[in-house]
Amino acid sequence: MTEQTPLLGGQVVISKPALQQLFDALRTAGYSLIGPTVREDAIVYDEIAQLTDIPIGWADEQAPGTYRLRRRDDQAHFGFVVGPHSWKRYLSPPSLRLFATRRTGDGFSVETSNDPPPRYAFIGVRACDLVAIAVQDRVFVEGPVQEPHYKARRERAFVLAVNCTEPGGTCFCASMRTGPRCSSGFDLALTELDDAFLCEVGSALGAQMLSAVEWRPAGAFELSRARQAMADALTRMGRGLNTHNLPELLYDNLEHPHWANVAERCLSCANCTMVCPTCFCSDVQETSDLVGETAARVRVWDSCFNREFSYVFGGHLRPNTRARYRQWLTHKLASWTDQYGVLGCVGCGRCITWCPVGIDLTQELAAIRGEGQL
Repeated sequence: MTEQTPLLGGQVVISKPALQQLFDALRTAGYSLIGPTVREDAIVYDEIAQLTDIPIGWADEQAPGTYRLRRRDDQAHFGFVVGPHSWKRYLSPPSLRLFATRRTGDGFSVETSNDPPPRYAFIGVRACDLVAIAVQDRVFVEGPVQEPHYKARRERAFVLAVNCTEPGGTCFCASMRTGPRCSSGFDLALTELDDAFLCEVGSALGAQMLSAVEWRPAGAFELSRARQAMADALTRMGRGLNTHNLPELLYDNLEHPHWANVAERCLSCANCTMVCPTCFCSDVQETSDLVGETAARVRVWDSCFNREFSYVFGGHLRPNTRARYRQWLTHKLASWTDQYGVLGCVGCGRCITWCPVGIDLTQELAAIRGEGQL
């Protein structure tokens, strides 16, 4: 172990057991560790404390409408891809109380939370999800109006990323140029090798945390192995998507007959928007107790697949599934670029895996483009 702090942008090697030292350093610094763990036959994100909490030796098999866990024949620490959760549930929670009011004699008082925002360390963030967080940053904090709850959580978050070396059956991040390598937005980024981790330092805070960990400078052998693993991953994507002229393709085909084909299969269940790491639609609801003493305003996740989402005075703008699916896909891959300058899809494949009927947006777009029919 060297006494020096690694340089920003440097690459070092840590043993696999030494990852626990990093976990301990983060917890000592006041972070709650959120990372992958096995629960209810899936790999989900939850609070963890020990290295043994993560799914060591587990892999997932994903296909349209299909998700299964299986044991690996090795002890890879991150030998799986993304599951049904995304990091947005911790940065922009599914339900958030904005304020409450309480009756006080002839008037009322307004109560807001004085609790400090949580301080999360995200463990195992993949490249596609790093890009998704950056997309949500554009939505919530980089525009003319900032969302204070998201901003506070985001500014306090530590990101330990992991480069993907084994893409899943529904992944297409290579097509979207969002992975499998983590290029920015992390404090530390790991590449898992057979017997150790190659660790890239992405921030001064990341370098500081490594000062409590046994590490050594990376050699040419480790760097070469990591580069080869990334190159191999690029060739093993489960899906591909032709991104040429996507906005124009969708704008020019708003009345394409294939939208009706999708609508015959789509359940409008909103699974795709709930698992999507970039979708951000929400609703604001008012709640009160039975005696009318207190009331609260709560922001909850919503979806453009819900019929009431598009209700305006006089009726629904998108009254059927055909219109709602078209709205979702056209927003993600066309009008999102007009609003935010980037696509709203990062190629994680969650919407394909967790669609109950296996609708695959890569195939839907290929059909609209005329590259093949389902």
